[in-house]
Amino acid sequence: MGVIQGDQMVLNIGPQHPSTHGVLRLEVMTDGEIVSKITPHLGYLHRCFEKHSENVTYEQVIPYTDRCDYLASMNSNFGYVVAMEELMDIKVCERVEYVRVIMAELNRIASHLLGVGAYGLDVGAFTPFVHMLRDRERILDIFEYTCGARLLYNYMWVGGVSHDLPKDFKKICFKFLDYFEPKIDEYNQLLTYNKIFVERTADVGVLPADVAISYGVSGTNLRASGVKWDVRKEEPYSIYDRFDFDIPIGEAKFGTLGDCFDRYWVRILEMKESIKIVRQALKEIPEGDIFETMPKKSAP
Repeated sequence: MGVIQGDQMVLNIGPQHPSTHGVLRLEVMTDGEIVSKITPHLGYLHRCFEKHSENVTYEQVIPYTDRCDYLASMNSNFGYVVAMEELMDIKVCERVEYVRVIMAELNRIASHLLGVGAYGLDVGAFTPFVHMLRDRERILDIFEYTCGARLLYNYMWVGGVSHDLPKDFKKICFKFLDYFEPKIDEYNQLLTYNKIFVERTADVGVLPADVAISYGVSGTNLRASGVKWDVRKEEPYSIYDRFDFDIPIGEAKFGTLGDCFDRYWVRILEMKESIKIVRQALKEIPEGDIFETMPKKSAP
């Protein structure tokens, strides 16, 4: 008996396309709704940040880190300044450490909100995207109130941060957390138990743990494949070892471990954990001068 051949078609997606969420081109081999092969073409956003950084001071590199992932600029700042402080043997004050963790976790929530919202939008769920974008704006309002920027912050500096928290920051932040935490249940109703969303994500795009590790996958996508690894727990930096939080991993809730649904589900659970971290940090943050331990000059 011969093999039945389907109608193979090559579909070009990008480099500018609403479904790519970034500038790249994908050559997609499809047979109906089944994707059999993808050839990615990257580099459309390569702007030589590393080369530019060779010709500026350590402080002047920070705006470049903002642009490495403009949806989570605080976290990009965080990684860079921690590395510089270790190289220069600079010890920042306790208040700075807490401020950084608070801002990084709020930014993590904002990034997940846009990621999950756009994820639903791609499979035809428009309403959750609008709701999540609305709540993300509330976080950006907090950032703007604190440092004057909504997207590219240049907030974390080597040895400190650019601005201390406003006097009423705790009140504003707790108010947001109290408002936002119940909203995650709302997202569950809109997406997690949406039959169409589940049908389009469960058992689709399965990434087994061994394959994820062999390709160097990290972060949320690795945890969605069932690997319980989070650098904040396994190799804690800053003061993350002081906080009580869990590491969500894929659960094969509706399909296969490591499928598209798991990658969505882990992000939902991570937002809850970020809320826990921010609440603890707000309660424990000490008073102090954010610049008290930073010398005016430091040898490279």
